[in-house]
Amino acid sequence: MAWQQLQLRTSAAHSESLEQVLLEFGAVAISFVDAEDQPLFQLEPGSTVIWDATVLVALFDSDHDLSQCLASLSTNNAIENRTQLAIEILEDQDWERAWMDEFHAMQYGPALWICPSWQTPPDPDAVNIMLDPGLAFGSGTHATTSLCLEWLSGEELGNKTVVDYGSGSGVLAIGAALLGADRVIAVDNDPQAITATLDNSQRNNIGSQTLSAHLPQDTPDIQSDILIANILAGPLLTLAPTLKRLLKPSGSIVLSGILEEQIGMILEVYEPLFTMQAPQIKEGWVRLTGTNK
Repeated sequence: MAWQQLQLRTSAAHSESLEQVLLEFGAVAISFVDAEDQPLFQLEPGSTVIWDATVLVALFDSDHDLSQCLASLSTNNAIENRTQLAIEILEDQDWERAWMDEFHAMQYGPALWICPSWQTPPDPDAVNIMLDPGLAFGSGTHATTSLCLEWLSGEELGNKTVVDYGSGSGVLAIGAALLGADRVIAVDNDPQAITATLDNSQRNNIGSQTLSAHLPQDTPDIQSDILIANILAGPLLTLAPTLKRLLKPSGSIVLSGILEEQIGMILEVYEPLFTMQAPQIKEGWVRLTGTNK
């Protein structure tokens, strides 16, 4: 069946109250959408994050009378576009198929791909990470993940131990394992990420003897050849001594999840501990690499 869609632009402070108003007027589903391409991340597991400028997208049944709803919203000062409110009719379609059609295999370097499970890998002889978008936190589409995968694809990982600190979906850990790392240790402070990493590693036929996943307090007492941390600038500043301790002398460190304007404060903390190289930038995001002093 068709649906009626209504979009409202507001601020983070008013998002939840407007959500309640829409539900009271009969909305059957409400989505929160970034209005200004603002980078925003969940700092702690279970925390709720909302963009400063947010669009609420509400769906109503096709025969639902929205006249009272529109009249009320048109006088609500929490809505920035209340003089331009309009109802859009969404025709019914196979939403699952439409969603699947949006995603295609992505290449990172000459011989590394991420492929959705419903597609045949474009290059069967390449290293193919089978990972469905939306399974967890990180499917390769974000610039920070892309920067890290591109770096991994250019490294010789045979007989090396790799730590993926802040593993999320496990995409970087899985990539390292498939590219030949002898041992990969994934670390994340969210139990859901640990579960996702292990599930995704099994989907890619990676055994537990090669890849293991741990909460920070359970991280094995090892020193790795390579450590990748694709997280956030704030945690990276705090974790610098921990990351150094998990890395062999002269081991390689790869940092991402950093915005261009944050390069200086990251280098201020990491340059005394590591010999850092020039930053690599993609779509405003940064990858920093270095070697352990």
